[in-house]
Amino acid sequence: MPRVGVLGFLHESNTFLPVATTYEHFASTSLTSGEALLERWRGAHHELGGLLAGCEEAGLTVVPGMATFAVPSGTITAEAYERIAAELLASIQLPLDGLLVALHGATASAEYPDADGEVLRRIRQLTGPDLPIIVTLDLHANVSPATAEHSTAIVAYRSNPHLDQFERGREAALLMGRTLAGEVKPVQALETPPMLIHISKQHTAAQPARGLYADLETVLTWPGILSASVTMGFYYADVPEMGMAFLAVADGDETLARRAAQWMAQRAWERRADYVGELPTPAEAITHARQSAKKPVVLMDVGDNVGAGSPGDSTILLAEAIRQGARQTMVILYDPESVEQCVAAGIRQTVKLNVGGKTDTLHGAPVAINGTVRTLSDGIFVETQIRHGGWGGGDQGITAVVETPEGHTIVLTSRRMAPMSLEQVISLGVHPERKDILIVKGVVAPRAAYEPVAGEILLVDTAGVTSDNPKAFPYQHRRRPLYPLEG
Repeated sequence: MPRVGVLGFLHESNTFLPVATTYEHFASTSLTSGEALLERWRGAHHELGGLLAGCEEAGLTVVPGMATFAVPSGTITAEAYERIAAELLASIQLPLDGLLVALHGATASAEYPDADGEVLRRIRQLTGPDLPIIVTLDLHANVSPATAEHSTAIVAYRSNPHLDQFERGREAALLMGRTLAGEVKPVQALETPPMLIHISKQHTAAQPARGLYADLETVLTWPGILSASVTMGFYYADVPEMGMAFLAVADGDETLARRAAQWMAQRAWERRADYVGELPTPAEAITHARQSAKKPVVLMDVGDNVGAGSPGDSTILLAEAIRQGARQTMVILYDPESVEQCVAAGIRQTVKLNVGGKTDTLHGAPVAINGTVRTLSDGIFVETQIRHGGWGGGDQGITAVVETPEGHTIVLTSRRMAPMSLEQVISLGVHPERKDILIVKGVVAPRAAYEPVAGEILLVDTAGVTSDNPKAFPYQHRRRPLYPLEG
């Protein structure tokens, strides 16, 4: 049976976040090698789980290397990147017949803005030019020429929220199986038109994003096409390859692959004006939520999107809700300092806190609240449903729930956690469906969790390191021109 290595190095790096990402951020989240990798990822709703399942289905012998990921955050330090890259390469057990690598595609380190392309370059240098290397990428990848050059084929997610990660991993492994059996010879083409799509327009179940994937599905029907991908890019990373990308993998026909990638890119370019967002202000959103009969109203705090690297402690919407006299609001804030105060006070005790707004000055000031400590928890929860990110659970650290006299529920965590699961609050005894307003630190990704309880969902144009409008960011390294930054 062919021997196929499996590796993973996934991080979405927001270069505008002032807090750097260290090795400990990876080690404390998920870092496994060898048999531990198999135990961690076998059966998971994640591309690594799909890679393992696909290898078994294709009759390939898995040779596990190392896999690690960290919660989206700032640029990876040079020291952390070098250590992870060295450990990743050291875990490759040559000789191999093929290599499957799960990357994010929007990873940036202090020394290497194109961290994904650089790690693939090192892997290729180690393995030689002929070993098939098939890579999975996140839908939000900024795909560089180096990433395409040093891989045999790339397979990216096709759904946002990311619910198809397992399927894409399986697809990559089955393509590897066909390649090693001599049935196909993958060749790929990359097209990167000079355009961005606002994060508020990236819900793949709705237009205009749906049209991008309808085009992809059309390309998959073309004879000779083995796979196709659209990545929407990650404009919170100030790197030269920032922006959308279109990939096609053909069976031995480079001209066909190029034609397919160019066709998808041209179709998107013709509709480029459709991908520019326009959202309500915080004041408009809170006013609407108070008056809406469709409760609870989920307000997506776009500027504090933890899944894109934000700090998770923005108080902009909470402060506006208090200012307008709203009641029955729930918000989750990353605030270790306030958690410590709640632990010191104890359950059922009254506390006076200044919550949130502590990471920087971009996401609002701390908000003064009075309330009662309802719950103290270890912050660990389990999610059994398929959710964005393929998580089976989470650890938000020691967590406190504070209830205010106005009926506001303030969930305070000591670890940053993207809101991908309702179990994050249900495990604390909080019933989100009973609230009037739910402030959620995300854009599209939390929909899978919150749609079942939402009366309606409204995206809000809040300030922060994940603002919807790319014109809000002081880019220095991106390519130019780039629509809509330049018309």
